[in-house]
Amino acid sequence: MVAPSRRAQLRFGHWVSGTADAKKAHDFTVKVDVRRLSAGQTYYYRFLTSDSQSSVGTTLTLPEGSVDLVRLAVVSCANYPAGYFNVYREISKRDDLDAVVHLGDYIYEYSSSADSYAAADAASLNHTFPADNDLELIRLKDYRRRYGIYRGDADLQTLHSKVPFIVVWDDHEVANDAWENGAGNHNASEGDYGIRKLEALQAYFEWMPIRPVIEDNDEAIFRTFRFGDLVDLHMLDTRHMGRDEQLDYLDYFTTGGQLDQARFIADVGSTNRTLLGAEQLLWLQAQMGYSSATWQVLGELAQLKGRQQANDPSLTPEELARINTVAPYNLDAWDGYQYEREVVLGTAKQLNKNLVVLAGDTHNAWANNLKDLNGDQIGVEFATASVSSPGLEEYLELPESLIGGAEQGIGVLVDDLDYLNINQRGYMVVTFTAQEAKADWYFVDTIKSRDYAIDTARSTSRIVRPGAGNRRVESVVT
Repeated sequence: MVAPSRRAQLRFGHWVSGTADAKKAHDFTVKVDVRRLSAGQTYYYRFLTSDSQSSVGTTLTLPEGSVDLVRLAVVSCANYPAGYFNVYREISKRDDLDAVVHLGDYIYEYSSSADSYAAADAASLNHTFPADNDLELIRLKDYRRRYGIYRGDADLQTLHSKVPFIVVWDDHEVANDAWENGAGNHNASEGDYGIRKLEALQAYFEWMPIRPVIEDNDEAIFRTFRFGDLVDLHMLDTRHMGRDEQLDYLDYFTTGGQLDQARFIADVGSTNRTLLGAEQLLWLQAQMGYSSATWQVLGELAQLKGRQQANDPSLTPEELARINTVAPYNLDAWDGYQYEREVVLGTAKQLNKNLVVLAGDTHNAWANNLKDLNGDQIGVEFATASVSSPGLEEYLELPESLIGGAEQGIGVLVDDLDYLNINQRGYMVVTFTAQEAKADWYFVDTIKSRDYAIDTARSTSRIVRPGAGNRRVESVVT
């Protein structure tokens, strides 16, 4: 980004140079598409103005044809007041990545006051927002300012300069628990939600490394990245384009305090409820049908699902004793949109595709087998921990001594869960070859200090192999 009223010059070695204007209409940000680049190549660039120049950045173009290996770092959920971006710093030390896949919540819309979400330590860490932006984001100028603060972080700047980002938004780029026409963190006193959403998404397109999918449209973001014949990465909008409002358990309790299970099951499985929307769902089905890549990869919201019935005959007596739910546990994710989830899984099954879902949003790391309602194994889900947002350990108010037991208990409640970490911040690297897709999780031991280390004791790996009869989470044999 460059200062107001200056012209920026983009240099790609000796091959390409040009000028672009930093205009007020785009918050003085500059975004340039460089044409006629070779596939699968590393390029270096910098921006020049009349009196300054940026550091040299590195990027890569997508490969074409036969590809042996693709390696992606996966991140989500970076809450600035919660702590330092040690995770970004750690990823920037690597030199083996093809891209960073950011699954959303790049910013948060909250203030950094002590009573705000995850901000109790912000003042002591000197991670509060400046006075002109220490508020809940509602207007365009506020969202723009927040991106400027995030992009001023040295660790995030370094990571952006070293490797290209592939991005998609989640809810906090607008407001918590957003859906197409509203959000949990929006009320009438804050004005028209439609205006708030469009202004927030405008700031996203201005500040983030992404071009409009549809010209002059700041709402469409779904698109495919093709890594030769090995990986097709489909980035999905599961928040702002076609999502129906989330269901609320409180709406299904009778006056006697009992859950109206029949009505709830009918609604949560309704064929009219959508997370992607008809346009995006048809696009995804067409992309998967057209693709001949070894791996079909979805970058999106969590697919993880819990047991639906406490009288499930597959449960052991010990499991029955521990289960206290008769319904899906996360109605904000695919659990609350079961019909459309079955369509997505059914498409992969019908097309005989090797499906890998890269998930964020929940702040917790896991590996999960994806099965349809018939119990057929379809693919796998690898979920990344958050960059700095707190996980289940804070929601459940768990001391460290109880973390292991909680993870074991959640494993009972959640079908087909193979691995879980609920209390550490970190990132995930997924490496694709023709023989396997391997997920490696890395966790920092703290985000409350700039002095940190990788917790090697809890870093772990899982793989999935392609082909019918495989497509399930497997432990790594060492």
